[in-house]
Amino acid sequence: MVDVKELTETVKKAVEAAPKRDFLESVDVAINLKDVDLKDTSKRFNIEVLLPNPPGKEVKIGAVADPSLEVATKKAGFNTVLTKDDVEKLVSNPKQAKKIARENDFFIASPSLMPFIGRSLGKFLGPRGKMPKPVPPTTDVEALLDQYKRTVRLRLRDTLVLNARVGTVDMDPAKIAENIMIVIEALERKLEHGMNNIKAIIVKTTMGSPTKIDLKT
Repeated sequence: MVDVKELTETVKKAVEAAPKRDFLESVDVAINLKDVDLKDTSKRFNIEVLLPNPPGKEVKIGAVADPSLEVATKKAGFNTVLTKDDVEKLVSNPKQAKKIARENDFFIASPSLMPFIGRSLGKFLGPRGKMPKPVPPTTDVEALLDQYKRTVRLRLRDTLVLNARVGTVDMDPAKIAENIMIVIEALERKLEHGMNNIKAIIVKTTMGSPTKIDLKT
């Protein structure tokens, strides 16, 4: 288990020890796992974790939309909005399809288009763990956009290390610690043996040295 007060102090030390830079550094958490057999595909996962505090990252959201969702997502300021016609054109332009898949962090889609998206964009989005989340037509997309600003993705696939941005060096260390605790709790629920599958937790600023979090047994 992790003590919140000690975690906050660890974050504070990591931030204070970071060299001063002329840009705003991020604060990341790296979680090393153990005793997880990645050859067993059922042990792999791709989850979205909603943080209590925005981690300061610019999040780009894409949408594959029917006419009603197209209007709403464009009004809300989504980074990329694709219609069915747009997607059909992308099929013959894999370079552009890969670019769109790469530059957006998350995707949503009209439920009726999901089978079509699987056939057309699945090979571009699937390997990146970015298949769209279907949303009902009554969804408040502006609220959804705000929610994604506090969302990080934890994807366990090829290596036993998970990384997530949990803040920036100008944030209150206590708020960064809150974000890290939510990430840890999400993993604890997802891993077969909970905290026993966690080998080490490390906090690091963009250019700073890694600082290890003490794990209580």
